[in-house]
Amino acid sequence: MRIANLLLAIALCATTNPALADPGEDFRTLLDEVWEWRLENNPMMASRQGDRRFNTQWRDRSLAGIEQRHLDSREFLRRVYAIDKTRLSEADKLNYELFRRSLQQSVDSHQFNGHLMPFNQRGGVQNLDSNAAYLRFETAGDYEDWLERMGKIDSVIEQTIEVADRGIDEEMVLPRVLMERIPGQIAVQLVEDGTESPFYSVFETMPDTISSSDEERLQKAAVEVIEEAVVPAYRKLARYFDRTYLPAARDSYGISSLPNGSAWYEFLARRYTTTQMTPDEIHRLGLEEVKRIRGEMQLIIDELEFEGDFKDFLTFLRTDPQFYFDNPEDLYEAYLATSKRIDPELVKLFGTLPRMPYGVKPIPDAIAPDTTTAYYSRPAADGSRAGIYWVNLYKPEVRPKYEIEVLSVHEAMPGHHLQLAIQQEIENMPKFRRYSGFTAFVEGWGLYSESLGYDLGLYTDPYSRFGALTYDMWRAVRLVVDTGIHYKGWTRQQAIDFFADNAAKTEYDIVNEIDRYMVMPGQALAYKVGQLKLIELRERAAAALGDDFDIRDFHSLVLDDGPLPLGLLEQRTEAWIMEETTGTVASP
Repeated sequence: MRIANLLLAIALCATTNPALADPGEDFRTLLDEVWEWRLENNPMMASRQGDRRFNTQWRDRSLAGIEQRHLDSREFLRRVYAIDKTRLSEADKLNYELFRRSLQQSVDSHQFNGHLMPFNQRGGVQNLDSNAAYLRFETAGDYEDWLERMGKIDSVIEQTIEVADRGIDEEMVLPRVLMERIPGQIAVQLVEDGTESPFYSVFETMPDTISSSDEERLQKAAVEVIEEAVVPAYRKLARYFDRTYLPAARDSYGISSLPNGSAWYEFLARRYTTTQMTPDEIHRLGLEEVKRIRGEMQLIIDELEFEGDFKDFLTFLRTDPQFYFDNPEDLYEAYLATSKRIDPELVKLFGTLPRMPYGVKPIPDAIAPDTTTAYYSRPAADGSRAGIYWVNLYKPEVRPKYEIEVLSVHEAMPGHHLQLAIQQEIENMPKFRRYSGFTAFVEGWGLYSESLGYDLGLYTDPYSRFGALTYDMWRAVRLVVDTGIHYKGWTRQQAIDFFADNAAKTEYDIVNEIDRYMVMPGQALAYKVGQLKLIELRERAAAALGDDFDIRDFHSLVLDDGPLPLGLLEQRTEAWIMEETTGTVASP
């Protein structure tokens, strides 16, 4: 009996004494808890991943909801720091550091009040219908869930107005020149006939799994919800935006004009680049890269024996009809053909390719005029939706043929789709790492991938090579204009002019790009910083390994552990080089 009591006492002590608890188990429990919290607090993210549990809900966008999520994050962070990381496995030590970093940045960012500027000309509450493109519509229940969600749009708009009002009170408002784009986007929702609404598009053609009677019932219900709930909600938003928000929008351009704006931008520069680089250092790097790439561009101009200077050549590229398609259909077919041409060549460069496929789709008409040339969305977590390479077919006369190859390499294969699909297929990786990442790594990889086009048999003519350099220049220009606008007091026009003077992007694209940087401060810095680090690491590895260097092994090294901050990626690469050259295994 005494032995039994002693064992019981030991067991009780183990469950109550933190020193005897298993920190690894505590950590993994916390990871699961936080992931579930993220799904509950971001229902659309859950739905996009194929999780139907929250299919009738929208994110709580109220001030109270925002504050509660901040408090929750602080509590999670406190629990992270309470875990003894020295007792974790090597794998969990990395997971711990990445998780702690992500939470810390989220908590730290709250102080700058960016959440008080809820509008975005590139997408937002004014076009919630676009979310349907990422959802599963396989059963009548899926459509019924979407109907219920649609019926709650008034609440979403009320919450958005509440936050925007607080932003006005605290002088946290967006530039007027950007906000002038929003009324036209809202107007698309103000239909008299429900069947003309963007929300109705998913009801037009239903899968064979839906009976004809259900199809008719659901279509009728959709018209009713649109006309009685959706449209009135957007009329309310239109009145508020025209009468209250737009007049309160600011005339300045960069966030340095906002309260604590310069410190905020310094924080964003560190966050997006995962480095300690200052905005001034990034600006200087951008100027150096612009100069270098400009020299390479000039070599191609000389090769073509073009009569005129650099500016004349850019004008030629922007205006000569030979470089543009006459219609959206031909432009779309060119994107499809390029993607098909790339995919079979990938085995030359990669030992592992993702199982999940991708498709090429046009960007929805409602947002195409105000967004960029292309973007990518990752596959659903449950495999129910492939990756999507979204291409902009609006105004084909401003979308040059010579950028199709480099753009496809970046957004699809071997760029974003390859990297993100492989990331989602990594076994035994915590969900927070599998479905998120670091912009410097993700976008750095996309930009690095553009250089692989030569290995894939692309860029075979001078204009395509110039197109590839144009895209490299585009990201170098970003370093200059983003820091210029948000840290050095540049005007929007100064940024547009600098861009136009150095890259062969069309004026329409340039304006949309500059406006994107204005509403997403700091994000544009990640591309070039990440690319340069990847190139540096590849060159370092190739020099150290000599004839033993295999590009496929290097790419596996970079991709097989998912996105990492650039400093940790460098440590991992150095450890790999040491192991390959000396046989000595080093801790990354």
